[in-house]
Amino acid sequence: MNKACFLRMGFRVAILVCWCALVSGTIKAQQQRAEGHEHWVGTWAASPQMPPEGAANANSEDAGFDNQTVRMIVRVSIGGDELRVRLSNAFGSAPLRIGDAHVALAGSGAAIVPGTDRALTFSGREAFTIPPGALVLSDPVRLNVPALASITVSVFVPEATGPATWHALGRETTYISRPGDMCANADLPDAKTTTSWYWLAGVDVLANDRAAAIVTLGDSITDGAYATLNANRRWPDVLAEQLAARSDAAADPLAVLNEGISGNRLLHDVDGQNALARLDRDVLSQDGVRYLIVLEGINDIGWPHMKGGQYAADAVSADEMIAALQQIAERAHAHGIRVFGGTLTPFGGAFYQTPDGEAEREKVNQWIRTSAAFDGVIDFDKVTRDPKQPESFLPAYDSGDHLHPGAAGYDAMGRAAAKIFEARSSAKAPRRR
Repeated sequence: MNKACFLRMGFRVAILVCWCALVSGTIKAQQQRAEGHEHWVGTWAASPQMPPEGAANANSEDAGFDNQTVRMIVRVSIGGDELRVRLSNAFGSAPLRIGDAHVALAGSGAAIVPGTDRALTFSGREAFTIPPGALVLSDPVRLNVPALASITVSVFVPEATGPATWHALGRETTYISRPGDMCANADLPDAKTTTSWYWLAGVDVLANDRAAAIVTLGDSITDGAYATLNANRRWPDVLAEQLAARSDAAADPLAVLNEGISGNRLLHDVDGQNALARLDRDVLSQDGVRYLIVLEGINDIGWPHMKGGQYAADAVSADEMIAALQQIAERAHAHGIRVFGGTLTPFGGAFYQTPDGEAEREKVNQWIRTSAAFDGVIDFDKVTRDPKQPESFLPAYDSGDHLHPGAAGYDAMGRAAAKIFEARSSAKAPRRR
């Protein structure tokens, strides 16, 4: 055999070895997933909301988008080497045409980190039409995303969308391009900005079989009203940071999915579906969910007491709120989810606080603390209240409106929630009824 033949044979052998290694690695990865060594876990989420009333005649963002790219920034909780994205047309009145979508590690502003751009496909297609009311998962992409890293999700819509399914209180700058598909652009220097998310409902990562998600179901106090813009300082963000910082190497990786909606109520729709109506979508259908923290009810108490009486017909009793909370716990337990009840935070001095409302809040909190409905209690009321005036926030924790916490208040709430998961006993199986 001459030297040229020998080299050709060696080259073919090398290719065969590489191919066999690639096939072996793929088969091994598939076996690991099949055997339960890895599974999909939500690492970030936001609850879809209905477009605002009259959106078709409102500003361009509310009216929808046409031949534009929307670049959104979110911070994951746990990391991974493979991810997928959830896009929702839950409240769209027409099919939503996705022309292109990309994910990347976030740089400064609208910029992405060089070398991290990944095109997303949906069932193998770059373009995909989402029917009204539907959600789609992207195909998995390989991207090394560290815990607590920020990523960009860019979505190009080639035609008029009409009023878009959104999440109003993003507290993160979103960039809206001039006309054209700019998903792969390194930056969007001429973009308009808003602080809402559009169509983006979640990000999942492939994680080991010990990883799980905590869903936080709530209203504006969970959603992060008054939280610092672009700083990830909502109490679920603080919880995620505390969990990521645990020194116990044996602790299970725990993601945090913020499913708060500003204005949300247990039993009536306002800015988003009521908590009972959205439980299946926002909690039970999340990948890898093992725990649920519920902090809902202050708007059920307060909205009917607002001046003008617009919501007076929506008044509910403390007993009706308790029944709704019990329903949430029962339904979550039926899906193997451990449920922690959060006591309602003080609202003395808030624009819709009344003596009767305070009495309702105290009755609901007493039930949360003493009932057997939950697997544990996070006493947000006790953590944030002023000992001298228990119906009000501690002044250092008040945002100033006497209803929402400020930065220090959110920090205290997140740290209080984290303590629930510090004990190894919290990993035991949920009770079933």
